[in-house]
Amino acid sequence: MEAVNQIINLNEVAEITIGYHPKVKSSQRPKVDCSRQVYEVLYSFWDKDTLELAEHFQVMLLSRANRVLGICTISKGGTAGTVVDAKLVFATALKGAAQSLVISHNHPSGNLMPSEQDKRLTRRLVEIGRALDLPVLDHIIVTVDGYYSFADEGEL
Repeated sequence: MEAVNQIINLNEVAEITIGYHPKVKSSQRPKVDCSRQVYEVLYSFWDKDTLELAEHFQVMLLSRANRVLGICTISKGGTAGTVVDAKLVFATALKGAAQSLVISHNHPSGNLMPSEQDKRLTRRLVEIGRALDLPVLDHIIVTVDGYYSFADEGEL
């Protein structure tokens, strides 16, 4: 009965705003036109102390001209995997005013081949991206010795 007698204050609701405040001029952002360039940008960004230790999942946000708007770490996991929340991937992309994105994760083992779980996740994120008109251009697996591109291998 106590809850029924409570008065609801309609002025105490969260305000939600949308904004985008880039700190780097468009002309100064790296432009990526192929998987090798994406890998090089990702590799330079990656924490080398954890590249061969624990799996991380990152998203690269791109402008319409394929300039890198930013890279965001979505999740950090263990030696054999990490959990990826699709809502966080696309919330990040929308908040960052991205026109497209590249998803990526590392394999601490150094194995470049994608697992079945990697393939399922990729298909799911590509499908969500299509629905949002926010295309996933590639999924890059990063290792110290090289990379695997889902787009280059025809798996997107």
